Amino acid sequence: MSKTLDQKLAILNNDRAANEFILCYAADPDIAAGIIPISESFSSLKAYYRHLEELVVQAQLDILLTSNHTMDELARSRNLFVNSPVTPAIRANDATDNWHVRGSQYETQLSRGFSSTTLNEAMYGTLSPSISSTPEVDLGLYSVTFNNDTESDLKSLETFKEFRQEATSKGFRYFLEVFNPNKPTGLSPEQIPDFVNDCVCRMLAGISRSSQPAFIKMQYNGARAMHDLIAYTNAVVGILGGPPSTTYDAFKLLEVAQANGARLALFGRRIKVSEHPATFITLLREIANGNINAEEAVKQYHGRLQSLGIQANRTLQDDMVIVTPELL
Repeated sequence: MSKTLDQKLAILNNDRAANEFILCYAADPDIAAGIIPISESFSSLKAYYRHLEELVVQAQLDILLTSNHTMDELARSRNLFVNSPVTPAIRANDATDNWHVRGSQYETQLSRGFSSTTLNEAMYGTLSPSISSTPEVDLGLYSVTFNNDTESDLKSLETFKEFRQEATSKGFRYFLEVFNPNKPTGLSPEQIPDFVNDCVCRMLAGISRSSQPAFIKMQYNGARAMHDLIAYTNAVVGILGGPPSTTYDAFKLLEVAQANGARLALFGRRIKVSEHPATFITLLREIANGNINAEEAVKQYHGRLQSLGIQANRTLQDDMVIVTPELL
């Protein structure tokens, strides 16, 4: 079955201002934090798999991103994506700034590049595929974090270069995630948006079309930073969701980022911890399609929770609060 991601990218690569919006659920918390992010919401891995299967069947997402372990189950054991418009993707690397296991301090130290999986495992589910094997997955997320530290940033770029070379040789597509510095060296908060934008554009300037990312996602650093980046890169640009917040904050983030040129959103924890992820995703899609504004979407979300007999985590009034500083 044709994938909505491919259709939308074809349009956006021809016209970046086109009214297409890519929605991705980052359902890969296990590769960042291990047991807790899944066990706090689901009774078992099987229950988590059922939850993801329901969202794929719902077909409101363009991409479902998981760890390679989870994708083994969904794409290979269940063949979940064969007749679905949703594109499967795996996290292709797990740099140290995204290690959040209990008792750790990894995220407070300078980021170092690393990948638990290999591209053969990501694409075919085995280290040694046969020549005639057809990949079940050909898309992955690769993350980079710049900290204004020469040694750390150089190592991240070297690791990324090695990944691009292998990905291109194997026909593996990727999209690029660029985090704000996790341990910035000599940077004020006001300098970070420009620093990150310059790092992204400087890095992409050395990449040919054959190995460039399908699109880029990054933290929303405000309207000016988004406009600057879009004006000076050929890549489709979008936002990451960030930590859990109020429903209004999540919905407004998508609405504002889209109004300022973002053409995709990758939400993870904000979807996972919502009272009813399927309804949450449906309303994200309605906002992205321009059918509803963020304020009305929050009201509808609470109304649908009530009709489903689900207790909301907050009152409607408490849920209509902005948390993200760039939205204030």
